[in-house]
Amino acid sequence: MDAVVLVGGFGTRLRPLTLTRPKQMLPVVDRPMIEHVVGRLGQQGVTRAVLSLGYRPDAFETAYPQRRCAEVELFYAVEPEPLDTAGAIAFAARMAEVQDTFIAVNGDVISDFPLVDLLDAHRGNSAAATIALTPVEDPSRYGVVVCDPDGRVRAFVEKPPAEEAPSRWINAGMYVLDPSVVELIPEGRPASIERETFPALVRKGSLYAVARDGFWIDAGTPAAYLEVQMALAGGTHIHPTAEIAGSAQITNSVIMDHAAVAAGARVADSVLLPYSTVQANVEIRRAIVSPKHHITA
Repeated sequence: MDAVVLVGGFGTRLRPLTLTRPKQMLPVVDRPMIEHVVGRLGQQGVTRAVLSLGYRPDAFETAYPQRRCAEVELFYAVEPEPLDTAGAIAFAARMAEVQDTFIAVNGDVISDFPLVDLLDAHRGNSAAATIALTPVEDPSRYGVVVCDPDGRVRAFVEKPPAEEAPSRWINAGMYVLDPSVVELIPEGRPASIERETFPALVRKGSLYAVARDGFWIDAGTPAAYLEVQMALAGGTHIHPTAEIAGSAQITNSVIMDHAAVAAGARVADSVLLPYSTVQANVEIRRAIVSPKHHITA
């Protein structure tokens, strides 16, 4: 089974961390974000991940020259220009010659949503597309979905004001798509799956959804990037190459490779990226320390 993974964005919400690399190449606990995403797909039966690339494709090509990531085969589809979500999915699927029903996912979403639930619902409903839904407290940053009891989507509202949102169930950035959906997407211009493709499928009555309240994080903001580290680490994680002074205090934090925390320093609910340092007697909380940066008193 193929999966198209959207990794072409500029990652502007995570700057300055993304000034020199795509956000999916940022480390999450012990490996790049893309390996968490692709690894989860591979565990659920995906055998080829088609990376829809735009910003800094060389970062992926350099990291995975054998075109394998987390034991999954990679195919690189580099956009000639930004094509938005639908355009990027269609471009990648056409370039990789995807012939059958496939998965499409946002490359910055880390989730435990079971693909089998999506696939079973998709086949059972003879749907053209089936989307995963997850609940959030504030839906204004997302695409909000309203469904009939049988799962048929009857409204898809992109980023409504919180007070006007018709539900708390949002598009979780994970889809099952038939090749017929790719045929609907025009070639050679940007197209939004949320604003164009999905509304067109709603009008046809061929878009369904599966709602599930489980682990789901869109790791594309600093707060969410910090949150996903804490969630996956399950407490404090210290890389074997990190240097932690005996009198330093580390609480619920991720200390990555070759980072250092000096004597008397206190680090809580934070992430130290590789080769960063917290110097003596400094206290930081809920912080992300960039690679090779040094926090002093």
